Amino acid sequence: MIAFAVASLLVSMIPGPTTVVILRQSIHAGRSAGVATVLGNETGWLVWCLAAAFGLSALLLASELAFDIMRIVGAIVLVWFGAKMLWQARRRAQGGPPEEMAASSPETPSLWSCYRSGLLTNLANPKAGVFALSFLPQFVPEGVPALPMLLLLAVASALIDLTWYLGIVRLVGAAERFFKRPAVRRYLEYMSGTLLIGLAVRLALTSKP
Repeated sequence: MIAFAVASLLVSMIPGPTTVVILRQSIHAGRSAGVATVLGNETGWLVWCLAAAFGLSALLLASELAFDIMRIVGAIVLVWFGAKMLWQARRRAQGGPPEEMAASSPETPSLWSCYRSGLLTNLANPKAGVFALSFLPQFVPEGVPALPMLLLLAVASALIDLTWYLGIVRLVGAAERFFKRPAVRRYLEYMSGTLLIGLAVRLALTSKP
């Protein structure tokens, strides 16, 4: 289990669309929004892990059409999030609502919206399903019933992932004064939006594993 915990932590530390979305929501709307985004992401990861445990993720490996559909849908979702961030950054650059009104601004996302963005970002990534299918079975000991062990590993993996991302949210909260500066927020919006669109293009060009 130590090897599994270390491997899961290293996987969580790899930057990707999830990291970008969690950072953006934490900076834009505060710690509660960041936590809600993390919970959405972990729900998505658990869904992929459960799909892997019951063999459903194998469809992504076996069917090129299924993988391509998920790949294109995932790219569209990431482009949508990225374009939205760029649009909001542009509005701020042109003179959006003052910072003291941000909390009451309709641009400030609800906790449900943050949860949903984390969930969709994870579910829209077919590589997460393929990874769950190839990663978890490696740590099932010989002679142990596979399904219960895979479910246990799925929960453990999600908890490790949760701990890592909540740490990121906490760090962002500790530097809240810096991230609340209008120039910094605009720069981060531009950077986050551009990164997500770049990741969407990369996902769209990904071939079936």
